[in-house]
Amino acid sequence: MRVGGPVAELAVATSAAHAVDLVREADAAKRPVLVIGGGSNLVVGDVGWDGRVVRIATTDLDIDGDLVRAGAGVDWDVLVEATTADGLAGLEALSGIPGSVGGTPVQNVGAYGALTSDVLESVSVFDRETGDVESWGPERCGFGVHRQSVFKHTDRWVILEVTYRLRRSPQSGPVKYAGLARHLGIAEGGTAPVADVRAAVIEVRRSKGMVLDADDHNTWSVGSFFLNPVLPELPAAIPADCPRYPDPAGTKVPAAWLIERAGFAPGYGREFGTGTVALSTRHTLAVTNRGGATTADVMKFAAHVREGVETRFGVRLTPECHLVNCSF
Repeated sequence: MRVGGPVAELAVATSAAHAVDLVREADAAKRPVLVIGGGSNLVVGDVGWDGRVVRIATTDLDIDGDLVRAGAGVDWDVLVEATTADGLAGLEALSGIPGSVGGTPVQNVGAYGALTSDVLESVSVFDRETGDVESWGPERCGFGVHRQSVFKHTDRWVILEVTYRLRRSPQSGPVKYAGLARHLGIAEGGTAPVADVRAAVIEVRRSKGMVLDADDHNTWSVGSFFLNPVLPELPAAIPADCPRYPDPAGTKVPAAWLIERAGFAPGYGREFGTGTVALSTRHTLAVTNRGGATTADVMKFAAHVREGVETRFGVRLTPECHLVNCSF
Protein backbone atom coordinates (compact mmCIF):
# COMPACT_ATOMS: atom_id res chain seq x y z
CA MET A 1 0.00 0.00 0.00
CA ARG A 2 3.04 2.26 0.29
CA VAL A 3 2.11 3.38 3.81
CA GLY A 4 3.65 2.84 7.23
CA GLY A 5 6.46 4.23 9.34
CA PRO A 6 10.18 3.49 9.58
CA VAL A 7 11.94 0.23 10.43
CA ALA A 8 14.64 0.23 13.12
CA GLU A 9 16.55 -2.63 11.47
CA LEU A 10 16.03 -4.63 8.28
CA ALA A 11 17.69 -8.05 7.99
CA VAL A 12 17.37 -10.09 4.79
CA ALA A 13 17.40 -13.89 5.15
CA THR A 14 18.81 -15.69 2.11
CA SER A 15 18.37 -19.24 3.43
CA ALA A 16 16.12 -21.05 5.87
CA ALA A 17 18.99 -21.48 8.31
CA HIS A 18 19.81 -17.78 8.02
CA ALA A 19 16.20 -16.88 8.81
CA VAL A 20 16.23 -19.07 11.90
CA ASP A 21 19.49 -17.52 13.08
CA LEU A 22 18.21 -13.95 12.60
CA VAL A 23 15.02 -14.62 14.53
CA ARG A 24 16.79 -16.55 17.30
CA GLU A 25 19.34 -13.77 17.71
CA ALA A 26 16.65 -11.11 18.08
CA ASP A 27 14.60 -13.28 20.44
CA ALA A 28 17.63 -13.88 22.65
CA ALA A 29 18.15 -10.12 22.83
CA LYS A 30 14.41 -9.69 23.59
CA ARG A 31 14.09 -7.48 20.55
CA PRO A 32 10.76 -7.26 18.69
CA VAL A 33 10.76 -9.27 15.45
CA LEU A 34 8.49 -8.87 12.43
CA VAL A 35 8.92 -11.55 9.76
CA ILE A 36 7.72 -10.63 6.27
CA GLY A 37 7.79 -12.02 2.76
CA GLY A 38 6.68 -9.71 -0.02
CA GLY A 39 4.61 -7.51 2.29
CA SER A 40 1.72 -7.49 -0.18
CA ASN A 41 -0.88 -8.30 2.49
CA LEU A 42 0.61 -6.13 5.22
CA VAL A 43 -0.42 -2.74 6.62
CA VAL A 44 1.94 -1.22 9.20
CA GLY A 45 1.14 1.77 11.41
CA ASP A 46 2.69 5.17 10.90
CA VAL A 47 4.86 4.54 13.98
CA GLY A 48 6.63 1.81 12.00
CA TRP A 49 8.45 -1.06 13.70
CA ASP A 50 10.90 -0.43 16.54
CA GLY A 51 12.77 -3.70 16.22
CA ARG A 52 14.13 -6.12 13.65
CA VAL A 53 12.26 -6.85 10.45
CA VAL A 54 13.36 -10.15 8.89
CA ARG A 55 12.53 -10.32 5.22
CA ILE A 56 12.54 -13.89 3.93
CA ALA A 57 14.28 -13.80 0.54
CA THR A 58 14.99 -17.48 -0.07
CA THR A 59 14.84 -18.51 -3.72
CA ASP A 60 15.16 -22.35 -3.70
CA LEU A 61 12.60 -24.04 -5.95
CA ASP A 62 12.56 -27.74 -6.85
CA ILE A 63 10.11 -29.76 -8.92
CA ASP A 64 10.32 -33.54 -8.53
CA GLY A 65 7.52 -35.41 -10.27
CA ASP A 66 4.31 -34.07 -8.81
CA LEU A 67 5.99 -32.59 -5.72
CA VAL A 68 6.99 -28.93 -5.71
CA ARG A 69 9.20 -27.66 -2.89
CA ALA A 70 9.88 -23.94 -2.53
CA GLY A 71 11.52 -21.62 -0.04
CA ALA A 72 9.20 -19.23 1.74
CA GLY A 73 10.74 -16.25 -0.04
CA VAL A 74 10.03 -17.46 -3.59
CA ASP A 75 7.74 -15.09 -5.47
CA TRP A 76 4.37 -16.83 -5.62
CA ASP A 77 3.59 -16.18 -9.26
CA VAL A 78 7.09 -17.29 -10.29
CA LEU A 79 6.23 -20.62 -8.67
CA VAL A 80 2.83 -20.84 -10.39
CA GLU A 81 4.37 -20.02 -13.76
CA ALA A 82 7.09 -22.66 -13.24
CA THR A 83 4.60 -25.39 -12.36
CA THR A 84 2.27 -24.72 -15.28
CA ALA A 85 5.24 -24.60 -17.67
CA ASP A 86 6.37 -27.98 -16.29
CA GLY A 87 3.03 -29.61 -17.09
CA LEU A 88 1.57 -29.54 -13.58
CA ALA A 89 -2.03 -28.67 -12.75
CA GLY A 90 -3.35 -27.44 -9.42
CA LEU A 91 -2.12 -23.86 -9.01
CA GLU A 92 -3.31 -22.27 -12.26
CA ALA A 93 -6.36 -20.61 -10.65
CA LEU A 94 -4.01 -18.93 -8.15
CA SER A 95 -2.05 -17.10 -10.86
CA GLY A 96 -1.22 -13.42 -10.56
CA ILE A 97 -1.50 -13.20 -6.77
CA PRO A 98 1.26 -10.97 -5.36
CA GLY A 99 3.36 -12.09 -2.42
CA SER A 100 5.58 -15.02 -1.58
CA VAL A 101 5.27 -18.75 -1.05
CA GLY A 102 5.52 -18.47 2.74
CA GLY A 103 2.37 -16.40 2.88
CA THR A 104 0.16 -18.99 1.18
CA PRO A 105 -0.46 -21.26 4.19
CA VAL A 106 -0.95 -18.33 6.57
CA GLN A 107 -4.40 -17.43 5.35
CA ASN A 108 -4.96 -20.44 3.11
CA VAL A 109 -4.64 -18.25 0.02
CA GLY A 110 -7.37 -18.92 -2.48
CA ALA A 111 -8.99 -17.57 -5.61
CA TYR A 112 -11.49 -18.68 -8.25
CA GLY A 113 -12.52 -21.78 -6.33
CA ALA A 114 -8.99 -23.02 -5.53
CA LEU A 115 -7.27 -23.04 -2.12
CA THR A 116 -3.71 -23.60 -0.94
CA SER A 117 -4.99 -26.35 1.36
CA ASP A 118 -6.21 -28.31 -1.70
CA VAL A 119 -2.63 -29.04 -2.74
CA LEU A 120 -0.45 -28.41 0.31
CA GLU A 121 1.68 -31.42 1.22
CA SER A 122 3.81 -30.07 4.07
CA VAL A 123 5.19 -26.93 5.68
CA SER A 124 8.59 -26.49 7.31
CA VAL A 125 8.22 -24.19 10.33
CA PHE A 126 10.50 -22.74 12.99
CA ASP A 127 8.85 -22.77 16.41
CA ARG A 128 10.08 -19.73 18.33
CA GLU A 129 8.85 -21.15 21.64
CA THR A 130 10.60 -24.52 21.46
CA GLY A 131 13.46 -23.53 19.15
CA ASP A 132 12.72 -26.50 16.88
CA VAL A 133 12.32 -26.69 13.10
CA GLU A 134 9.45 -29.04 12.29
CA SER A 135 7.68 -30.44 9.23
CA TRP A 136 3.91 -30.21 9.42
CA GLY A 137 1.25 -31.86 7.33
CA PRO A 138 -1.88 -29.90 6.39
CA GLU A 139 -3.83 -31.41 9.29
CA ARG A 140 -1.75 -29.34 11.76
CA CYS A 141 -2.26 -26.07 9.92
CA GLY A 142 -5.80 -25.39 11.13
CA PHE A 143 -7.40 -25.00 7.71
CA GLY A 144 -11.14 -25.41 7.33
CA VAL A 145 -12.50 -22.04 8.42
CA HIS A 146 -12.51 -19.41 5.67
CA ARG A 147 -9.04 -17.91 5.16
CA GLN A 148 -7.78 -19.09 8.54
CA SER A 149 -4.86 -21.13 9.84
CA VAL A 150 -2.94 -21.59 13.08
CA PHE A 151 -0.32 -19.20 11.66
CA LYS A 152 -2.57 -16.22 11.09
CA HIS A 153 -2.95 -14.56 14.48
CA THR A 154 0.36 -15.44 16.09
CA ASP A 155 4.06 -14.83 15.50
CA ARG A 156 5.10 -18.09 17.19
CA TRP A 157 5.89 -19.91 13.96
CA VAL A 158 8.08 -18.82 11.04
CA ILE A 159 7.35 -20.57 7.76
CA LEU A 160 10.59 -21.62 6.06
CA GLU A 161 9.54 -23.85 3.17
CA VAL A 162 6.35 -25.20 1.60
CA THR A 163 5.80 -28.39 -0.40
CA TYR A 164 2.80 -28.83 -2.72
CA ARG A 165 1.54 -32.02 -4.36
CA LEU A 166 0.18 -31.23 -7.82
CA ARG A 167 -1.09 -33.31 -10.73
CA ARG A 168 0.70 -34.01 -13.99
CA SER A 169 -1.86 -33.02 -16.60
CA PRO A 170 -2.23 -30.54 -19.47
CA GLN A 171 -5.81 -29.96 -18.30
CA SER A 172 -6.87 -27.93 -15.28
CA GLY A 173 -9.03 -29.23 -12.51
CA PRO A 174 -12.74 -28.36 -12.59
CA VAL A 175 -13.22 -24.60 -12.97
CA LYS A 176 -15.58 -23.90 -10.07
CA TYR A 177 -15.88 -20.13 -10.39
CA ALA A 178 -18.73 -19.17 -12.72
CA GLY A 179 -17.17 -15.90 -13.93
CA LEU A 180 -13.90 -17.58 -14.83
CA ALA A 181 -15.71 -20.42 -16.61
CA ARG A 182 -17.65 -17.86 -18.68
CA HIS A 183 -14.40 -16.08 -19.51
CA LEU A 184 -12.95 -19.37 -20.74
CA GLY A 185 -16.11 -20.24 -22.66
CA ILE A 186 -16.66 -23.50 -20.76
CA ALA A 187 -19.38 -24.79 -18.46
CA GLU A 188 -18.94 -24.27 -14.74
CA GLY A 189 -17.17 -27.38 -13.45
CA GLY A 190 -15.53 -28.00 -16.83
CA THR A 191 -11.81 -28.07 -17.54
CA ALA A 192 -9.47 -26.22 -19.89
CA PRO A 193 -5.77 -26.31 -20.76
CA VAL A 194 -3.73 -25.22 -17.74
CA ALA A 195 -2.00 -22.45 -19.69
CA ASP A 196 -5.38 -21.06 -20.82
CA VAL A 197 -6.70 -20.99 -17.25
CA ARG A 198 -3.57 -19.20 -16.04
CA ALA A 199 -3.83 -16.59 -18.81
CA ALA A 200 -7.55 -16.09 -18.15
CA VAL A 201 -7.06 -15.65 -14.41
CA ILE A 202 -4.34 -13.04 -14.93
CA GLU A 203 -6.51 -11.22 -17.46
CA VAL A 204 -9.49 -11.16 -15.09
CA ARG A 205 -7.34 -10.05 -12.16
CA ARG A 206 -5.75 -7.30 -14.25
CA SER A 207 -9.17 -6.03 -15.31
CA LYS A 208 -9.98 -5.63 -11.60
CA GLY A 209 -6.71 -3.85 -10.80
CA MET A 210 -5.48 -6.90 -8.87
CA VAL A 211 -2.16 -7.38 -10.68
CA LEU A 212 0.61 -5.11 -9.45
CA ASP A 213 1.33 -2.07 -11.63
CA ALA A 214 3.35 0.79 -10.12
CA ASP A 215 1.67 3.29 -12.45
CA ASP A 216 -1.88 2.25 -11.49
CA HIS A 217 -3.08 3.50 -8.10
CA ASN A 218 -5.81 0.86 -8.17
CA THR A 219 -3.04 -1.65 -7.41
CA TRP A 220 -1.62 0.35 -4.50
CA SER A 221 -3.53 -1.92 -2.14
CA VAL A 222 -3.44 -5.19 -0.24
CA GLY A 223 -5.87 -6.72 -2.70
CA SER A 224 -9.08 -7.64 -0.90
CA PHE A 225 -9.04 -5.51 2.25
CA PHE A 226 -12.02 -7.25 3.88
CA LEU A 227 -12.94 -10.90 4.26
CA ASN A 228 -16.07 -12.21 2.63
CA PRO A 229 -18.20 -12.73 5.76
CA VAL A 230 -19.46 -16.20 6.63
CA LEU A 231 -22.72 -15.86 8.56
CA PRO A 232 -24.45 -18.55 10.67
CA GLU A 233 -27.74 -16.83 9.77
CA LEU A 234 -28.40 -14.11 7.23
CA PRO A 235 -29.68 -10.86 8.78
CA ALA A 236 -33.13 -9.80 7.62
CA ALA A 237 -31.61 -6.67 6.05
CA ILE A 238 -29.78 -8.74 3.42
CA PRO A 239 -32.06 -8.89 0.36
CA ALA A 240 -32.93 -12.01 -1.58
CA ASP A 241 -30.83 -10.94 -4.58
CA CYS A 242 -27.59 -10.93 -2.57
CA PRO A 243 -25.25 -13.63 -3.91
CA ARG A 244 -24.59 -16.37 -1.36
CA TYR A 245 -22.49 -19.49 -1.19
CA PRO A 246 -22.68 -22.50 1.16
CA ASP A 247 -19.92 -22.75 3.76
CA PRO A 248 -19.32 -25.26 6.57
CA ALA A 249 -19.83 -22.41 9.06
CA GLY A 250 -22.98 -21.04 7.44
CA THR A 251 -23.44 -18.88 4.36
CA LYS A 252 -20.73 -16.81 2.69
CA VAL A 253 -21.73 -13.50 1.11
CA PRO A 254 -19.47 -11.27 -1.02
CA ALA A 255 -18.09 -8.32 0.92
CA ALA A 256 -17.75 -6.35 -2.33
CA TRP A 257 -21.50 -6.71 -2.96
CA LEU A 258 -22.32 -5.49 0.55
CA ILE A 259 -19.92 -2.56 0.24
CA GLU A 260 -21.33 -1.36 -3.05
CA ARG A 261 -24.97 -1.81 -1.99
CA ALA A 262 -24.24 0.13 1.21
CA GLY A 263 -23.52 3.16 -0.95
CA PHE A 264 -19.80 2.85 -1.64
CA ALA A 265 -19.41 2.79 -5.41
CA PRO A 266 -16.15 1.95 -7.20
CA GLY A 267 -13.78 4.88 -6.73
CA TYR A 268 -15.59 6.15 -3.63
CA GLY A 269 -13.43 8.08 -1.20
CA ARG A 270 -11.78 11.01 -2.93
CA GLU A 271 -14.32 13.26 -1.22
CA PHE A 272 -13.72 11.60 2.18
CA GLY A 273 -11.11 12.79 4.67
CA THR A 274 -7.92 13.94 2.96
CA GLY A 275 -8.89 12.29 -0.34
CA THR A 276 -5.73 10.17 -0.35
CA VAL A 277 -7.55 6.85 0.16
CA ALA A 278 -10.39 5.45 -1.94
CA LEU A 279 -11.93 2.26 -3.14
CA SER A 280 -10.48 0.97 -6.38
CA THR A 281 -12.32 2.24 -9.43
CA ARG A 282 -12.47 -1.39 -10.60
CA HIS A 283 -13.08 -3.46 -7.47
CA THR A 284 -14.89 -2.25 -4.34
CA LEU A 285 -13.13 -4.76 -2.09
CA ALA A 286 -9.78 -3.02 -2.61
CA VAL A 287 -8.92 -0.01 -0.43
CA THR A 288 -6.28 1.94 -2.32
CA ASN A 289 -3.65 4.61 -1.71
CA ARG A 290 -4.25 7.33 -4.28
CA GLY A 291 -0.90 8.94 -3.42
CA GLY A 292 0.34 10.51 -0.20
CA ALA A 293 -1.81 8.43 2.15
CA THR A 294 -0.82 7.60 5.71
CA THR A 295 -1.81 4.46 7.57
CA ALA A 296 -4.06 6.64 9.74
CA ASP A 297 -5.89 7.71 6.56
CA VAL A 298 -6.32 4.07 5.55
CA MET A 299 -7.66 3.04 8.97
CA LYS A 300 -10.12 5.95 9.10
CA PHE A 301 -11.44 5.13 5.64
CA ALA A 302 -11.69 1.38 6.32
CA ALA A 303 -13.64 2.10 9.52
CA HIS A 304 -15.98 4.38 7.56
CA VAL A 305 -16.74 1.64 5.03
CA ARG A 306 -17.16 -0.99 7.73
CA GLU A 307 -19.60 1.20 9.66
CA GLY A 308 -21.61 1.91 6.52
CA VAL A 309 -22.01 -1.80 5.75
CA GLU A 310 -22.91 -2.60 9.36
CA THR A 311 -25.52 0.17 9.48
CA ARG A 312 -27.11 -0.97 6.21
CA PHE A 313 -26.98 -4.76 6.57
CA GLY A 314 -26.11 -5.60 10.18
CA VAL A 315 -22.90 -7.32 9.09
CA ARG A 316 -19.54 -6.27 10.55
CA LEU A 317 -16.71 -6.75 8.09
CA THR A 318 -13.27 -7.84 9.29
CA PRO A 319 -9.91 -7.23 7.63
CA GLU A 320 -8.35 -9.90 5.45
CA CYS A 321 -4.97 -8.15 5.52
CA HIS A 322 -2.47 -8.32 8.39
CA LEU A 323 -2.42 -5.17 10.52
CA VAL A 324 0.71 -4.33 12.50
CA ASN A 325 0.74 -1.45 15.00
CA CYS A 326 -2.54 -0.16 13.58
CA SER A 327 -6.26 -0.91 13.86
CA PHE A 328 -9.68 0.46 12.98
